[in-house]
Amino acid sequence: MSARLTADFWVRAYLARLRLADIPAYVTARGDPTAGAVIVKCATLDGSAKAFQRSYDLMSGERIWVVLAEGPEAAVDAALARQRANDPDLWIIEIEDRAARTLLDEPGL
Repeated sequence: MSARLTADFWVRAYLARLRLADIPAYVTARGDPTAGAVIVKCATLDGSAKAFQRSYDLMSGERIWVVLAEGPEAAVDAALARQRANDPDLWIIEIEDRAARTLLDEPGL
């Protein structure tokens, strides 16, 4: 039996990891502390952004991060607002990084 991390715990750990890498990040929407889904938005400070959500790789069954929306930041924000309207338990973390670093490809995330 594997223990599942709460959304709140995962968000706090992820923000700490980003802080250690000097990547500015903020929680822009707080969801359910135990079971809320998490979306990570990365704004590259040039008017563009990309949002990621957790999914499953159908081939391996592994949990992976996939692109939910990308393009002009206003369009990504609109897509996230629609997601949040459908799921009030959703967490949204916003990263501001010109190099588009999210650390989502690192082990443990």
